[in-house]
Amino acid sequence: MTDQHRGSVTLMDVAARAGVSLATASRALNGSNRRVGDALRQRVLDAATSLNYAPNAQAQAMARGKTNVVGLVVHDIADPYFSSIAAGVMEAAEGHEVLVTLASTLRRPEREIDYVVALRGQRSRAVILAGSRIDDDDAAEALRREVENFEDSGGTVVAITQKQLPVDTVVIENRAGARDLAGALVELGYRRFAVLAASDALLTARDRMHGFREGLRSHGVELGSDDVVYGPFTRDGGYEAMRGLLSRADELDCVFAVNDVMAVGAMAACREHGVRVPDDLGLAGFDDISTLRDVNPALTTVRLPLETVGATAFDLVLTSDSRERIRTRRIKGEVVLRQSTRTLNP
Repeated sequence: MTDQHRGSVTLMDVAARAGVSLATASRALNGSNRRVGDALRQRVLDAATSLNYAPNAQAQAMARGKTNVVGLVVHDIADPYFSSIAAGVMEAAEGHEVLVTLASTLRRPEREIDYVVALRGQRSRAVILAGSRIDDDDAAEALRREVENFEDSGGTVVAITQKQLPVDTVVIENRAGARDLAGALVELGYRRFAVLAASDALLTARDRMHGFREGLRSHGVELGSDDVVYGPFTRDGGYEAMRGLLSRADELDCVFAVNDVMAVGAMAACREHGVRVPDDLGLAGFDDISTLRDVNPALTTVRLPLETVGATAFDLVLTSDSRERIRTRRIKGEVVLRQSTRTLNP
């Protein structure tokens, strides 16, 4: 067949080239539960290749009720936290004849709703929502309605977040990880802390802030009202929040940033103002993102197995048809002490 005809190749053409029925060709190419013999399947595949046949995704979706597309919705693809989760999802999807599409909300929560609606309209097989829930009842209820609509249409929704939606969820133990980090820092000898926090409306940031406070309190250390500085959950947010603390640097032993990108921004602010980490001030973050390997001094943090988080979410998608109830998978963090903190003299 000449190149100009390739765009119009149909499944019927493939069946004719292979010398099989249309139903057999469809089963061979579309993964039907009705088995086609290996030799016959190969004949159909060879015919499809020779004709440069590409399945019609819309027709398949009409026949199956859904496509093989899994939509992954993250808050910020530039943040290594989310890119690591995405890598885990995509690696897990290898070999499962699934196409993973990626969308970013640009940290605008209402965009999650738009993407769920769009993916339902495209008859996507599943949606994975990766990112913190927010403390907004109206937005949460609107998202919950669209999630239920998506699942009612035959799709699957999995969340990587707090347990706020009626779907299978990968829950990251943010509060416990921050609590453990606080205890480890106190054991190093730190007593005078400040926190670079994000908005309390962002539940991940709130959980980490509260967990850190609990960990300090359990060791007899309290945070004052001036010891918590708020900023965006970004590198620049950490930079600006740290600049607001630098006038008090002599009063502090250690600063905890509620994620690593904020900590990286804080480290840059310290460097610009001649505050040495850890000699003058200890610094810690949360997540253990991959880009930390290039940060000097190496950052003390709470390590999350982010690619495992993504792979776990994809496994929940794959096994959703056999579930009897909503499932939860919990992922714990591990405190990693590095050169940005040190043991203080007693």
